[in-house]
Amino acid sequence: MILTWLAGLLLFAQPVDLPNTLTVNQQGKTLAIVDRAYFTVPFPGIPLVDEEKYLQFIKNLEQKTFKAPINAKIADGGSITQGKVGYRLNRNAFQEKFYTYFFKTGSSEIDVPLLKLHPRVDAELLANISTQQIGQYVTFFNPNNKSRSNNIEIAAKALDSHVVFPNETFSFNKVVGKRTLHKGYLQAPIIVRGELSEGIGGGICQVSSTLFNAVDRAGLRIVQRYSHSKRVPYVPPGRDATVSWYGPDFQFQNEYNQPILIRAKRYGGSMIVKLYSSDVINVEPRKVPNASTQLPKEIPIEQNVHYPNP
Repeated sequence: MILTWLAGLLLFAQPVDLPNTLTVNQQGKTLAIVDRAYFTVPFPGIPLVDEEKYLQFIKNLEQKTFKAPINAKIADGGSITQGKVGYRLNRNAFQEKFYTYFFKTGSSEIDVPLLKLHPRVDAELLANISTQQIGQYVTFFNPNNKSRSNNIEIAAKALDSHVVFPNETFSFNKVVGKRTLHKGYLQAPIIVRGELSEGIGGGICQVSSTLFNAVDRAGLRIVQRYSHSKRVPYVPPGRDATVSWYGPDFQFQNEYNQPILIRAKRYGGSMIVKLYSSDVINVEPRKVPNASTQLPKEIPIEQNVHYPNP
C-alpha cells in the first residue's frame, strides 16, 4: 500500500485536469459512479484521500452489496431445504482496487470484490440433529380467533428450524424479532383473560410459554423468564413466559454438548413445540405438567379495562 501511495505521488507530480470517474459494478449492474476529485483532499502537489468521504462511500457500498446467508430449514413434510450462501464487501480487496484507481489518471471500472458468507445451519447439520426428540409441549387456543391464530402462526414460523448451538443462549425476542404490521402481525380484537400482550401481536406469549415448557421438559437451563401478573389459562399456574419487544424476554442456554433443533408449528387450534438433537445427546429431562385441553376464556378488548394493550 505504501509503494502504491508513493507511485501515486510520482503520477501526480504534474497537474492533471481530467474528469476521471470510477464505476463500481456487481454482476453486470452498476452500483456507483464516483469522481476522483470528490475524494481528493486539496493539498499542493500531493494527492490525499479524504478518509471521511471514503469511509462513507464504503458504508454505502456495503449496504448495497450485503446479502445475508439463509439457513437450511425443514419443510412440513420433513424434507430439508438447502441453505443459501450470502455475500459481503471485501473491504481490503476493494481498498486496493480503489487506491490503484485513485493514484492513476483516467477513468476506471471494477467489479466489487465480495466475501462469501456461509449459512450457520446447513442441510447436513439439520439431518444429523433431527433424529432424537428430547422435548415437546402443546397448548390450545380458539382457532376462530383469526387475529390471534395469525400471530401465533407467524411467530411459530420464525422459531421453526432454529438451531441453538452448545453453550449458546437463545433469546425469543432476538429470534422472533419485533412484532410489526409489516411482518403480518395483527392487533388481536380479543385476548385471553390475564394476558397482557403487545398492541400488535396478541397471542405471542402463548408461543413463548409453549416453548418454555418444551425447553424445561428437555432439561435445558432457563436464563430469563417472567410470568404474567395474573394467571393465564393456556398453561398450568406458574408455567407461562411473557415476552414483549420493549420489555421481558424469554432466554435459555443449551448446556448440552450437541446442538438443539426447535420445531414449532400451529396445527388448527394447537401450538406445538418439539425439540430435537442428535442420537448421542445425553438428556436430563424434567417433569412438566401438561396444558389443559379446554379452550381459554377470551375477552373483547373494549371490556378489558385492566389490560389496555391487546
